[in-house]
Amino acid sequence: MSDDTIRLVTIGRILRRRWRLLAVLTVVGALVGYGTSVLLPPRYTASASVLLPGQWDERGLLTQVDIATSSAVVDRAAATLDWTGVSGGELRDRVSAKAADGNIIKISGTAETPERAQQLSDQVAQQFVTFAARLAGDSTDPDAAAGPEALRQKVAQTSRRITDLANAADPGQTVESVQARTELEQLRTALQEAMKKLDEADPATNKANMVVMGPAARPTGEAAPTRMQLIVAGALLFFLLTVIGHLAAARLNRRLRTEAEIAAALGSTLLGTVDVPGERPAHRSQGRDLRAWIRRLLDVDTRWDIPTPRPSGGEAGSQIRYRRVCARLRDQLPAPRRLLVVVPDGDEIARRAAGQLVAEANNDPSPGSSSRGYPMLRVVGVSVSRPLVPDRDTESGALVVLSVGNWTAEELADIAEACADAGHEVVGIVVAGTVRARSTRTAGRPADEATGALAVRGHATGGSV
Repeated sequence: MSDDTIRLVTIGRILRRRWRLLAVLTVVGALVGYGTSVLLPPRYTASASVLLPGQWDERGLLTQVDIATSSAVVDRAAATLDWTGVSGGELRDRVSAKAADGNIIKISGTAETPERAQQLSDQVAQQFVTFAARLAGDSTDPDAAAGPEALRQKVAQTSRRITDLANAADPGQTVESVQARTELEQLRTALQEAMKKLDEADPATNKANMVVMGPAARPTGEAAPTRMQLIVAGALLFFLLTVIGHLAAARLNRRLRTEAEIAAALGSTLLGTVDVPGERPAHRSQGRDLRAWIRRLLDVDTRWDIPTPRPSGGEAGSQIRYRRVCARLRDQLPAPRRLLVVVPDGDEIARRAAGQLVAEANNDPSPGSSSRGYPMLRVVGVSVSRPLVPDRDTESGALVVLSVGNWTAEELADIAEACADAGHEVVGIVVAGTVRARSTRTAGRPADEATGALAVRGHATGGSV
């Protein structure tokens, strides 16, 4: 998993083998979302539209948007509303504006109730229009502050004054008098042209005449995020985090999952793979513990990142696998001798496989085989954290039996080193895997009788498990 690309089959395996955990954590996420919605008061949003007459470019519209949400406008709206405990700074966080098509500024206000949201948006829109008109009318020139009509009157008075000066000028034909009358006429013509352009451009450039396009509609539903949205978001977030957590844990997992990696870590030869019927862990006395009960309930006591057990080939097929392993072990040894079957502590699958292997090896060889029998085997458990193998005595060699997906390369290297320290050569490796047991027995006798016979034969030949 750490080197493979995450595929859909991996996601499917998580969903199949961890569906209880996913369901519980999804419900927990929904409850967290519900709790968040209870802590956060409901919010309602109302919007009012302001029409800007004339021609506006994008930069000008953005400027008006900034003005609509500025402190000068919002503070005036807050002073007019006079809500208890609500300042202009708090209202600025509740007011937003954006430019829409058709030179329209849409002002939105958010509050705890629909009525307050409507009042807030209407008041900010009104204060925005008032403030914009005041900006358009501000000037240091008293005559300009009087407005366009006063400017027209001033231009008309100036034109009449020019006429009076032209009539009062020297009627002679001197160069100075002609030049003075000409300049006066040119000045009057320039003023008339400027006034004409002002009249033509006034309907398009009188941008101070903004219009509020009616009161804001009272909202009928809560603003996002609603309670349902928070519940769904919490459930989805917890579900995704659980799946991502499983994927991250599998990618960081350094346990070996192939026979070749296991053989390389132990530095020995793989003799074969054997089958162990898959079964749930027995409910021992510690199963009464609440933590163990919760683990069983959520299915976290079983591995999800290992392949699905293959269908069983029956007891006959399983026994053939054990016999082949014993035959390969016999052919590999130069002479019959006793061997230790080393099983890592906590590997229940390997322990069951080792017991079956001992029972098979301690039997007499089948007819037609060589006169040299199978080696005598004895199972010993080895702690993985601090491996310690019994010193060489009657046994001279070690056979390591383990399952895939449970141990790292460092842990297996420590077991191999412990065997070497005790004077045992690792003569081979047997990998045990689980299979789905069939409902009907292929053998003619019950499973209990077969197991009992294997145990009797094991004790009769001097083997121990």
